[in-house]
Amino acid sequence: MWTRLERGMVSDRISGQILEVIAGERLRPGDRLPPERELAALLGVSRPSLREALRSLKAQGHVEVRHGSGVFVADPATTRTLREAMVTEEMSLVELFDMREVLELPAAGWAASNGDKDKLAAVLRAYEQLDAATREDPVDWNTLQELDAAFHMRIVEAAGNRFMTRTLTVLQEILSRGMETTLRVPGRLERSRDDHRRILDAVLGGDPAAARRAVKTHINGARKAAMARLHEDQRRAEPEQG
Repeated sequence: MWTRLERGMVSDRISGQILEVIAGERLRPGDRLPPERELAALLGVSRPSLREALRSLKAQGHVEVRHGSGVFVADPATTRTLREAMVTEEMSLVELFDMREVLELPAAGWAASNGDKDKLAAVLRAYEQLDAATREDPVDWNTLQELDAAFHMRIVEAAGNRFMTRTLTVLQEILSRGMETTLRVPGRLERSRDDHRRILDAVLGGDPAAARRAVKTHINGARKAAMARLHEDQRRAEPEQG
């Protein structure tokens, strides 16, 4: 991942290589950079030069320093901006699920068309982890929700559009923050498991039309479950009459 730089190289060249690694998705938002001493040795530069480069990257919003933990890749500006907009606008569940359709249907079709073996292998691994989690007794709902989101993210990544990936990351975060998983709705877990299998088969089978149909069916089912859960919560919150 890292290439030694020539002696006396200025800090902006160090910054340039770190940005290349991030742009190539060898490090993603939330990933930790190697410790300072190790990274300086990998690049063949002095630690003061590395610190200067990291300060510059931090100022530009590319990395964040967590004292006691290290240096981490920061969310892209597009992700931060969209997250802030979604929060301040207080978008409804209807709008969020509409946006999921806008993003995930074409993503599934592109993933099926692209046929990227490595990324499709990641989709399969994510599916297998998710499917195994749905069959545990008792179900770990928090882990299940994370694995569900990861499966959809791997499909979007297989589509090959990085802006779409960043957008969906925010969407999944807002959905998770705003409500409990819809999988707790009776019968939803089993239907979702079947949906995921159909999505997987279509994507791995290279059938874009079937992939889009399977994702649309899945999102519509999740939408109905989410709205039913919301209405039930609202009903329970209403004061008793009479």
